[in-house]
Order: sequence, then structure tokens, then C-alpha cells
Amino acid sequence: MSKKTKSKGGAASPAAASSASAPTPLPLSDFEGARAQWRAEVTEGLGGKANPRNRSGIEIEPIYTPSDAGEQARYMQDLGFPGQLPMTRGIYSTMHRGRTWTQRQLIGLGVPEDYNARLKTILSHGATALSLIPCNSVYRGYDVDEMPREILGTCGVTVNSTQDMHICLDGIPIGDISTALNDPSPFTLLALELAVAKRRGIPWSRISGTSNQSDYLSHFIANHMFFRLALPGARRVLGDHIAFALEKVPKWNPLSIVGQHMQQGGATPAEAMGLTLSTAIQYANDCLARGWDPDYFLPRFTFFFDISISFFEEVAKFRAGRRIWADLTKTRFGAKDARSWRFKFHGQTSGVDLTRQQPLNNIARVTAQAMAGIFGGLQSLHTDSYDEVLSVPTEAAARIAISTQNILKEEAHLTDVIDPLGGSYYVERLTDEMEEKIRAVIRRIDEAGGMYAAAEAGIPQQMLGDSALAFQEKVEAGVETIVGVNKYVVPAEEEARPQHLKPPPKKVIDAQVKRLRAFKASRSQAAVAAAIDALTRAAESKDANVYEAVVEAACADITQGEICATLRKVYGYGRPLIVA
Repeated sequence: MSKKTKSKGGAASPAAASSASAPTPLPLSDFEGARAQWRAEVTEGLGGKANPRNRSGIEIEPIYTPSDAGEQARYMQDLGFPGQLPMTRGIYSTMHRGRTWTQRQLIGLGVPEDYNARLKTILSHGATALSLIPCNSVYRGYDVDEMPREILGTCGVTVNSTQDMHICLDGIPIGDISTALNDPSPFTLLALELAVAKRRGIPWSRISGTSNQSDYLSHFIANHMFFRLALPGARRVLGDHIAFALEKVPKWNPLSIVGQHMQQGGATPAEAMGLTLSTAIQYANDCLARGWDPDYFLPRFTFFFDISISFFEEVAKFRAGRRIWADLTKTRFGAKDARSWRFKFHGQTSGVDLTRQQPLNNIARVTAQAMAGIFGGLQSLHTDSYDEVLSVPTEAAARIAISTQNILKEEAHLTDVIDPLGGSYYVERLTDEMEEKIRAVIRRIDEAGGMYAAAEAGIPQQMLGDSALAFQEKVEAGVETIVGVNKYVVPAEEEARPQHLKPPPKKVIDAQVKRLRAFKASRSQAAVAAAIDALTRAAESKDANVYEAVVEAACADITQGEICATLRKVYGYGRPLIVA
């Protein structure tokens, strides 16, 4: 089947939709044969490294199975081996034993020079990939010379132009290191990075990373600040963004389906997973409608989740979600490539769980959350700094957050065993029960006509609101304990109050605004007008790739605010639905 041929598995039929209600039975493979295949893959993947031993001298095998207890009846059906269906135990055969998660600390700070300095510091302390969080002005789709100066650079970096992006990435080998861009539609940050790469002579085929905030449906439902364009326009631009990346930036993940927004907006862990998978189903159907083979686009689907303090619930959430996604991609969409079945996800410890009261306690919270994500089988991890409830993290707090990952990985030896909680009677039962709840959410969204229609009708918004209220009532009643808030409270005068980061000095922001205005004035105004006209015509057309025009505009030094303003004129302003 060619890459651009629509799969028969893409047809939305009642039978296909019912796959959300029960997993498709898998043939029971020979246990010894499957284990032998897995062992061969692990031997190759680990290069023959000897098993580690614990402090008591006990040799630690990379995985444990029911064979030790003589019970194999349901093992192949429900668990299997890592890298094999049903994917419950992990998407790669070696998982963290062979390659640990990417340490991707989310960074946003001040002006481009501030970000560049912090980025280099974070990398020197163990981070292994880049992440860029822009200023709220950028999230809203405006340049710094359009916004009140008091808010600029207070929660992310002010990056509006190719000049700004060049400074942000100065001295960084962007052709050799993965980058995560918190980049809502129309994905101007990636366009600016590609423009910088082009000027540095770096082929786009070497640029790798993820468009972290590409999931417009999660923005419409739960993260209104990010919603720059009206719903139909956001849908068009995302499809074109995926098409552009698949063809011209093949190492880039153009879609990150964001469960974090759902959960931080109030959804329970099971609801967040169900809504996120329903969103992924919607995007897959949209790609199939373009005539693409599922194995052409599904390998570049990624996910981004919140990790709450509910430890075992989060572990079960990820294990159940991984199993459901493998089933959906194979049975509903007809994907045949194992890469399409992989549930690749980034996890971020939950800032919602952190407290302003007794903020040093947040270090313990983040550690528990990180362990849940690691045991849940994530591919990359951000650990929140304990002071994120107070301000952009201070450098000292950010170091602790990175060190937390290093300690868990290298001192606590959490990478020695693959899926170490697998086989636990509690974890396996909880995984099954979470799967039932997640599939129930998927059925509800399917019955509403898919996530796009459900979001227009306010169904997920109502779910988030109801669950948020129910949880808050439990906190206020003391049923849910929040240490330092409703129990073990310390008088304010006795609390340790760490210093928080102060906003950028006024003179620094003034200089940034002045620099952007000078940048705009130095351009050929005729060239600017021509680039904006080309972008407008692409957006108004039925068949041009809008995102390609966005990239061309960035290469012509059009700023992110100008790009967003141009598309807003065509598609309308984003106005998310508010459910009372």
C-alpha cells in the first residue's frame, strides 16, 4: 500500500467504533518461543552487558514473569513482553534498561539571552534534550511590542523573530539534539527554528523533536489561553503542519496529543486518558480523510501527560492507555507496522499538585510523581521545580529537579528492571479496571460523533468541570489530604519561604521591545507585504499547504505575531466554548 493510499481500516463503522468497548483477542503465542525472541532482542539491544547485582549480591534480571510462579494462562493475552503486543509492559524490548528516558526540562525565562544562558546551564547538569516555553504573549499570538510590558518574560521567553530564535539557540547544535517546542497553532516557533537552521546550513532532515502544543482540541477544551485560531482554521493548519513535517522534517513529531491539559483542567486520570485517546482517534481519522496510509502518519503521533501524586493510579493509567492504543491502531485503523502501535509519551509531574504552602514539600511530591511516570513506561520526563507555584523556577530549584531524575536513575537504580510492578496483583487488577473506565470514556465520545463534535457540544468540558468540583469538595471536606493545606498545617510565620525569581528588569524588557521594533524597521517593507500576501492566499485557498506558507513567512523575517494576525483575519479569532 502506498503512503498516500487510504486504508480500508480507516472507515468509521459501528463495528470499528465498538472496538473501544473490548480489546480484540490476540492469538496466544508460545510462551517459550516469545521469551526466546525477546531475550535475543535484549541481548542485541544491551550489547551483552552483564546483569547488575543489588547490595546483597542478588543478580537482577531485566524482567520478571509469571513463569516463576508457574502461572502463564493469561500472561500472553494481558501482558506479554515489552515491545510485543499487547504492549502493556512497554513499547520497546529493552525499555529503560537499554535507554533511559529523555531528560527534557521545560525552560522559559525572560528574554532570549536569559533563556540561552539557562539552557546551557540545564544541559550541563544532565538534561539531554531542549525545551522552549515562550512568554504568555507568544502563546496568545502577539509580539512584545503589542503587549503590556509588565507581563513580558515573566513566565517564558519572549521569542518573536528569527533574530530572537537565533539568540535562544546560540551555541546549541540543533542538528544533533532533540527540541521540544511548546508551540500552539500555527506553530510559529518551529517555523522560526527551521529558518535559523536554514541560515546555519543545517538540513531540515536533521532537525528532530516535537511540536508539544500542537493539539488544538485540548486547547479548545481546557487551555483557552493557547487557542489562537477559530476551531475550523486550527483543524486545517494542524493537518497541513503534519503533512509538511512528514515530508520535509522527517525526524520531527508534528503531533503531541496533550492529556496534561485535560487532567490539569479537572479530569480524573482515567478521564484524561480516555479523552486523550479519543482526541488521537479524531486526528487519525482526519489524516485518513486526506488519503494517507495509517502506517505513514501514526509512527509520528506522540502523547503528553500529567503525572499526579496518585502513584499506583498513574502507573495503571499509562499501562492501560498503552494497551488500548496498541489495540486501536491495529484493529480500528488497520496499522500493520509495529511502530504505529507504540504509545510514545512525555510525562510532566503535575504542577496542580504542588502547593504554595510549605513549598519545600513539593520536592517529595515531584519525586513520587516522577517514579509513577518511570514505572508507567514514559519516553521522556520533565520534573517540576518545587518553586514553580511561586514563579518561573530559580536556577537552584531547577538543579534539584534535574538531580531528582539523576538520583532516581543512577542512585535508586529504577532502570534496572523493565516494568518492575508488572505481575503485582494490585497493579494488574488496577490496570484492568482503569482500562474499563478509559474505554467507557472513548465510547461516550464515539457516540457523540468523535472528539471534534463532542468538543463543539461541550461534552468533555462538562466532564472536566464536574470532576474538578467533586475533587475540590473532597479536599474541603478533608476526604482528600493535601499536606500543609488541609492537614499538618504550619503557621505562616514558621514556614520556610524560598526566594522566587523576580520579573525581568524593566530596562531589559524595554531593550527587547526596542530590538524587535528595530528588526521590523530594518526589513524591506515590500518583501514583508509580499510574504504576508502569500500567507493570506495560502490560507484562503482550498489546496495550498498553509504551514508551508508559515515557514516561508518566517524565513522572510515575518514575526510570529504578524503570522498569527494574518491567519486570524482569514480563520477568525479562537473563542473556546465555556460551559456553565
